[in-house]
Amino acid sequence: MAAAAAPVLRRPLGWCRPLCGGAGRSGGWRPPVRGASAGPSGTRVASDGINKAVVERIIRVDHAGEYGANRIYAGQMAVLGRSAVGPVIQQMWNQEKDHLKKFNELMVAYRVRPTVLLPIWNVAGFVLGAGSALLGKKSAMACTVAVEESISDHYNNQIRTLMEEDPEKYRELLQIIKQFRDDEREHHDIGLEHNAESAPAYSVLKIAIQLGCKAAIFLSERI
Repeated sequence: MAAAAAPVLRRPLGWCRPLCGGAGRSGGWRPPVRGASAGPSGTRVASDGINKAVVERIIRVDHAGEYGANRIYAGQMAVLGRSAVGPVIQQMWNQEKDHLKKFNELMVAYRVRPTVLLPIWNVAGFVLGAGSALLGKKSAMACTVAVEESISDHYNNQIRTLMEEDPEKYRELLQIIKQFRDDEREHHDIGLEHNAESAPAYSVLKIAIQLGCKAAIFLSERI
């Protein structure tokens, strides 16, 4: 069955570069002064003005999630990169690379340690991506739907948490999470447009992957 034509993502891939930029024009990022951390826009945020435990948990798990998503797309590209659906996967992967870059910066800015499980997510993500792709293009898209739905739901939970804490205090972090959530929703929809639901044993595959995502989220928040 012929693969569907690759759609153009509705949001240009360069949209997040102002948020994801690193050094900037003034000569590079400077480490935060003692008792403060660099905010998402480069401003300093006093460490006693935020719920550090909540922020650390959010950044750690989101960094792990975006790292795992990058590895999934890497695995899919290793199998399907030369196929008709390759450009679609590459477009989604490019956005995930920008997401990971931003969370790498936030890890430094807020002095958050990464989960110790990154080596496991490195292997597991690639195996999941390559394994789903070996089952066919539809199964690869079913994997995308399952993973991106889990991630966008998790981002929604984080948005609710930060809104309950103080929406103004966490305004810039909320903006980043909301924008990334919208990207994940877009990837989810792209998967559906590419016949994810027609994959063999779609429901079983989706449930299994999402259970794995929930376990990964639970562990990455805590370890």
